[in-house]
Amino acid sequence: MDGRREKVNSISYTLWLRSAVCLRQFRIGQLYMISKHSHEQSDRGEGVEVVQNEPFNDPTHGQGQFTEKRVYLNSKLPSWARAVVPRIFYVTEKAWNYYPYTITEYTCSFLPKFSIHIETKYEDNKGCNDNIFDNELKDQEREVCFIDIAYDEIPERYYKESEDLRYFKSEKTSRGMLQEGWRDTQNPIMCSYKLVTVKFEVWGLQTRVEQFVHKVVRDVLLLGHRQAFAWVDEWIDMTMDEVREFERTIQEATNQKIGMFPPSISIGETPVSSLAPNGPASAPSTPLYTDAPEFLSVPKDRPRKKSAPETLTLPEPVQSESAPASGSAANHASLSPAPTQSDLV
Repeated sequence: MDGRREKVNSISYTLWLRSAVCLRQFRIGQLYMISKHSHEQSDRGEGVEVVQNEPFNDPTHGQGQFTEKRVYLNSKLPSWARAVVPRIFYVTEKAWNYYPYTITEYTCSFLPKFSIHIETKYEDNKGCNDNIFDNELKDQEREVCFIDIAYDEIPERYYKESEDLRYFKSEKTSRGMLQEGWRDTQNPIMCSYKLVTVKFEVWGLQTRVEQFVHKVVRDVLLLGHRQAFAWVDEWIDMTMDEVREFERTIQEATNQKIGMFPPSISIGETPVSSLAPNGPASAPSTPLYTDAPEFLSVPKDRPRKKSAPETLTLPEPVQSESAPASGSAANHASLSPAPTQSDLV
């Protein structure tokens, strides 16, 4: 150690996204988009596993829905991040949806001092509420990022002509094509205001983590909001019960697609009272994996030292009769089988 102390860093900024639907309609469209998007971006061993989806009643925000998901994305990480994480790697997402207010948290068991916290407020306006997060931010400095779902660039691998909102026109609503300046003329229109806070305590990686997280969050939100409008003809006639049933069906199909067991998904009216709004303080445990990370693996073709003995015999360990049998490892491992192939943004 050279005497330096790890630096605790935290960044906060807001993202504003407008959409060519009203607040009431976007509630349905958001649920539809999240389920379909997760299914499309999942493949065997990687993608979004739904662990829990239950009604939840909060004393402050009222009736809502709690979801917990695991996002397996090792192959989507940059090379510098893959070098320091296990080959089986997931991010835990916990979300409390009290629409038009939601809380989403992301944690990583391998980096327990790293987290992303997103608060979202939805309003029927063009993005003119400059003070929407004043109570949360108080006197903190913040950066405001405006995202245009029609004209901002998305990663090339996610581009689809059918989802290009400059050329898409809804048959059922006659909305679109979104031309330059659409935010000033479109009716209806609503805005998603997002307050993003990233906390991490990883010496030497602050700048890289900040840049990477900002780009990932922006790209995910941009693609999701584009798709919500591009798929409007698929969900515009749905009721809340119908979209919840679609959500349940597609989530079970997604879990099977990536090779996970069916989740515990409830669309009933019985609220889950045991879940705290802020969630547990501890990070989830890492999936069981016996191999060392690649960056610690010994090359198979490395020549052995001539002085090393050919064999080494150790005495058999004596197991104490009083030692309790452990079955938790096997049970835990069954939740997270090793991925076999790799795109969730």
